[in-house]
Amino acid sequence: MKKDARMVALAIPFLLFLQLSGTLIESIYILDLLRSGLDEKALGVLFFFSPLLVLPLYKRRPREAAWLSFAILAAARTALPFLGTANRLFAAGLGTGAALALIPIVAGQGPDGARFEARLGAAALALAVCLSAMLRAAGSGIEYSLVLAGGWVAPALCLPLGWALSRLDFAGAAAGAAAGAATGAAAAEPAGGSEFRGIGTALAGLILVLVLVLFSISAPSVIARWTEGSYPAISLAVALSAAAMACVALARPGASRRIGGGMLLAWNLAFAASLTALILAHGVAFPPALDSPAAVIGPSVWYQELLLALALFLSPVLYLDAGLFLRKLSAAAAAPFRLVPGFLAGGLALILLVFANIFTNVWGYVKPISPFFRGKYWLPFLAASLLVALIAWATGRGAKGAEGETEAAVKERLHPAWAVIFAAACLGTLLWSLPSAKPVAREGGDSFRVMTFNTQQFNDKAGEKSIDRQLALIREVSPDLLALQESDSTRISLNNNDYIRYLAEKLGYHSYFGPKTVAGSYGTALLSKYPLENPRSVYVYSDKDETGIAEAEIVVAGHRISIYNVHPDSSDPAMMVFAETLLERSGDKPYSIALGDFNLRDYEEAYKLIDGERVNAWTSVYPSEIGADGVDMSGKDRIDHVFVSKSLGVRDPRYVKPPASATDHAVHWTDLYFAGPDSPATKQ
Repeated sequence: MKKDARMVALAIPFLLFLQLSGTLIESIYILDLLRSGLDEKALGVLFFFSPLLVLPLYKRRPREAAWLSFAILAAARTALPFLGTANRLFAAGLGTGAALALIPIVAGQGPDGARFEARLGAAALALAVCLSAMLRAAGSGIEYSLVLAGGWVAPALCLPLGWALSRLDFAGAAAGAAAGAATGAAAAEPAGGSEFRGIGTALAGLILVLVLVLFSISAPSVIARWTEGSYPAISLAVALSAAAMACVALARPGASRRIGGGMLLAWNLAFAASLTALILAHGVAFPPALDSPAAVIGPSVWYQELLLALALFLSPVLYLDAGLFLRKLSAAAAAPFRLVPGFLAGGLALILLVFANIFTNVWGYVKPISPFFRGKYWLPFLAASLLVALIAWATGRGAKGAEGETEAAVKERLHPAWAVIFAAACLGTLLWSLPSAKPVAREGGDSFRVMTFNTQQFNDKAGEKSIDRQLALIREVSPDLLALQESDSTRISLNNNDYIRYLAEKLGYHSYFGPKTVAGSYGTALLSKYPLENPRSVYVYSDKDETGIAEAEIVVAGHRISIYNVHPDSSDPAMMVFAETLLERSGDKPYSIALGDFNLRDYEEAYKLIDGERVNAWTSVYPSEIGADGVDMSGKDRIDHVFVSKSLGVRDPRYVKPPASATDHAVHWTDLYFAGPDSPATKQ
């Protein structure tokens, strides 16, 4: 029972750390980098070093250290769904530090002074990933426990965590560490080595494992958006691989003893190679010059699917690494000061990897550092996985397998209820990840409605989350075709939230995410009541943001319509290339719609080029640029447009400005009808 408690006391802090650290990064990004600059809010990353404040209590008062960390963790995590962005940053920072501080304490508190078993650490992280995948699926791509409706989840998780902490043998911690040094050093260290050597390195390794989990498998939508693969299949694969690893470790405690240091190193290197290759395989060879042709990216091919399967198959090595590092950390109860280098190095590595990941997306805005990271989304993953492989090899070198438990420990098995818990998590993940039924496209009628919406990554002008307000506006307008920009939220900068999946599920629309997250664009997604046919992403030359156009076709009343969702932002020459490419790609289509955030005003050359060949929905009906309801869009803020071919007519175009738009842009929609090639292009 005490070992069951110890597993719970590790799994829940792991899970809460993933939720809280993601929220901390997200809050900093929303308040700072989302506005294209760095200021004092970026200092929120210093919370990753806050476990050092609890460190003086580790040796002489481990019980007090554990319960203090628990109290901060429970309070901060429970409050999180109910806070605004600025307060959420502070609470998430406190909770992140508390969760990270609690993990080494638990690792050092063995029942009755027994050595820590690496299998418990591996199973604990696997359980955290299973629960994370399930909660993400339950929220339709958003972490369910971080929204108001899921506010009950955090207190529910803290109850078993409190129970588990009450079962730990804090009094015997120092004795257990000393006993481990006397009886386990020969099995765990090379001849002449020290039991306490490498504790800091192991902690840094554990933090790097958590970084890799945070960046990828804890939110299966991340990998699904890298690859445009099946979200249910990827979610289930993540959950099943974690559950299988945990159940083998718990049901057959001696199995991991057969995995020697060399095999573990090879497994880690294979995972690093497959993960990096997967990202590179889905990368984009961006047009290098103004006169370069556009790059067109279609559906995945066989070798990309193979790399996806291989990376998912090899990912459980992260659980073994975590168990190995936690076993090493169990000695820290007798030498907690040796954790200082680990917290410092691990925290610094985490911060650098987070910024490296973010800079691949905002490379045009944080000069002179960020341009180096253009097209290098793979780099932080490769760096983290190679460092984990090296540290795991160094930590386990000379040990009798990756586990190193005594024979008595090998014979002991944990409660079979764990199999039921993992099975339930996998089943819940599968059921919640399955898509909802799609509606039948509206038949009849002489018009259909299109809408363009720059979501500012689903935040309003004040930097507060606004996904549900945006959803309410979309439902009110009820467009047949919805084009979203700045929708590339399925990355660590936005806590891996897949808002496109969320909207598609809530609305019952077909969806195409558009440019993959590995490309570093800001996201141009399409949602439609009509099936989206032949979806593809097209990249044109850019020198500021990646200009990725989401293209697809819909069939309305027997007419095939080509759709182009755009969001360019570059120098004037590059914007002219964009305009020329857009006209070239849509020129021979009988019916076409180009809509989105063009970042073009009506006095700019690229706008004039497009306007000369296509019909602007707003100005064709309102030449004064002032609507019938008095909305004045004659100023420089009108950069979101709907351009249509002359064979389509326009009715009743509308704009809704902030704050009613729940974003920092005006939202624009209009009704279209089939005017015919020889008919007037507009109709009021």
